[in-house]
Amino acid sequence: RYSNIREMARGATAQLRSGFDTVVGRTVAIKSLLPEQMHNRVERRRLLREARVTAQLQHPGTVPVYEIADDDYWGIYFTMKRISGENLFEALKRIARQDQRTLEAYPLSRRLDIVADTCQALAYAHARGVIHRDVKPENIWVGNFGEVVLLDWGVAKVWGHPDDNEPVRHSSLPVRKGQEDESQLRTLTGHGQRPGTPLYMSPEQIDGQRGIDERTDIFSVGVVLYEALALREPFRGANIDETFRNIKHAEVAPPSERAPDAGIPPELDAVVMKAMQKKPAQRFQTMRELIQELRAASRAVAVAEPH
Repeated sequence: RYSNIREMARGATAQLRSGFDTVVGRTVAIKSLLPEQMHNRVERRRLLREARVTAQLQHPGTVPVYEIADDDYWGIYFTMKRISGENLFEALKRIARQDQRTLEAYPLSRRLDIVADTCQALAYAHARGVIHRDVKPENIWVGNFGEVVLLDWGVAKVWGHPDDNEPVRHSSLPVRKGQEDESQLRTLTGHGQRPGTPLYMSPEQIDGQRGIDERTDIFSVGVVLYEALALREPFRGANIDETFRNIKHAEVAPPSERAPDAGIPPELDAVVMKAMQKKPAQRFQTMRELIQELRAASRAVAVAEPH
């Protein structure tokens, strides 16, 4: 059924390829396990779970799933809409390097709108009992036509269903210490891709609490928002252990202090710092509350920006 199959990306257990669906006549993205993992029952179950969770979320900010199947040659796989564009982290790296074209394409108001659109997808998921648990700039896709899509629901928590995933903390940690610790924590001005997950985890995720809810995603969004404004990760330490200590205990300066020339208004500082409160009860309690504050701040920033 699929021709012109080309690899797009691969991870430790799975790969993403593009292919042409000869029946429908469209290009799709195909996610499947790597050949050495095809018969791994745990990985098969995880991929199938990811496919089903993604398929349940039918929102403009999520990727439509077209087919879920088990093939003798590929094993478990699922196909999705093939989207063009880039992830938010790639754009933020260029902004940090003061790339003029990127600065023009992603002014502060546009970055706020991207985060707010991501929150809309999360609000939809939360209404259906799904917590993403891995919100980070690498998983926020900005399309060539203005669309914003939240990717990678592989570690999502679904209320009322058994959690097949290991705790996020353990699945995120590198296998070896030393240089690989540092590779997880590269800054925006560094080189290469970073897994990044530890930088955005909530205190309750680090503690391995089982009763996490949508406020965990709100914390992660707060970290993403901080990074999008100040071009700095708020809790980054010298290694993962220090980063986790910072997330749980350190008080960070608001983004306007970290980036005094970025034109960040005080009301936006307040939104970011509330989203990143250590205790869930002190954060925004729903994603809709956060969206309302973000939209208001975005409008104020847009008015002040030069046109």
